Amino acid sequence: MATATRLYVPDPLEAGAVVGASAEQAHYLRSVLRMKGGEEVLLFNGRDGEWSARIEGLGKGWASLAVEAQRRPQTAEPDVWLLFAPIKRARLDFLLQKAVELGASRIAPVLTQRTQVERVKTERLVANAIEAAEQCERLDAPQVDAPRALDAWLDAWPADRRLLLCAEAGAAPPIADALAAHRAQPDAERPHWAILCGPEGGFTNAELELLRELSFVTPVGLGPRILRAETAGLAALAVWQSVMGDWGSRPPDRE
Repeated sequence: MATATRLYVPDPLEAGAVVGASAEQAHYLRSVLRMKGGEEVLLFNGRDGEWSARIEGLGKGWASLAVEAQRRPQTAEPDVWLLFAPIKRARLDFLLQKAVELGASRIAPVLTQRTQVERVKTERLVANAIEAAEQCERLDAPQVDAPRALDAWLDAWPADRRLLLCAEAGAAPPIADALAAHRAQPDAERPHWAILCGPEGGFTNAELELLRELSFVTPVGLGPRILRAETAGLAALAVWQSVMGDWGSRPPDRE
C-alpha cells in the first residue's frame, strides 16, 4: 500500500488545526499529483510527530490542510553532524539527499584551503533537505548551515562533541574500531559526534596537522581505496549509524 504524500510544515500540529501549505507544496499537490479536496496527506514539523490531514482547499499557489489525528509520536534522530567541503552541484545534491536519508542531524559545508566550489546556495540545500526528509519518512528536517571556513568551525567547536576526521593519509584506526571503543563507554559518558570530510584534493598538510593536534578530533580510516568526496561522507555516516546510531531499529508499522 502506497504511503500518503508527506509534507514538512513549520506550523504547530494538533487535531482540529488548519495549516497552510507553501506555494511550492500547493503546486506539487495540485499540478503534479493532481490531488483534490478531501484527499489525505501526512504532515510533520520536527516537533509534534506525524499527523494525518485532509486537503480542505486547493488553488493556484495555495492549499489549506485540516489536521485530523497523530499517526506517529515525535522521536529524536541520532545526533550526528556531517561537515564536508562543497563539491559540484549535481554531486552536492546527491550528497545532501543521501545524508538526510542516513539520518544526519546537521549538514554543513566547510571551506578548506583546497575547496574548489565556494559558491553554495544555502536556500537550495535547505529545500533539498526538506524534500529528502519528506520522502524518507523522517519526522524532522536536519539543520543546514551556510558555508563557513574550517578555522571558524574549529574555533567555536562545542566541548561535548567529538569530530571524526576522515583521513586519507597518516595513522588512523578503522572508523568502526574507533567508534566501537566509544560505544563500550556508559551512555552518560558517550560524546556527541560529527564527521568531517575534505575536498576533492584532500586536506593540506597544514590542515591535517592542525586537526590532529586538537583533543576533540579522532582521525579514522575508510578502507584501502581512495573515495570521492561525497562517497567518503556517506560511507562514514553509514558506519556511524551501524555502530552508534539507530540501524538496529525498523520502520514503525502504520495504522
